[in-house]
Amino acid sequence: MKDREFVSVFRSSKKSDTYIYVRRGQNWDDLPEALRSIFGQPVHAMDLLLSPDKKLARTTGKEVLEALAEKDFFLQMPEEQETYIVDFRRKIEQRGQ
Repeated sequence: MKDREFVSVFRSSKKSDTYIYVRRGQNWDDLPEALRSIFGQPVHAMDLLLSPDKKLARTTGKEVLEALAEKDFFLQMPEEQETYIVDFRRKIEQRGQ
């Protein structure tokens, strides 16, 4: 995990309150196809310089940076809809098969 990294945040055109964090300049086509198809067209929300101690609305810089190091993206979904998260993951798994 890097100490600091420039990231871009995109909101989903299909799912409300769903965001994806990626390295700034990352090619959208490099992300898993199942994720891209369910997420929909990405709508740019912001760019930021992220450090592990940065506090974000629903997560921390550390969590985002760890996810970027591990899988090249961090997916932020609404917390208030528990079944939504299960459904979203199930759809990704089904499309990945």
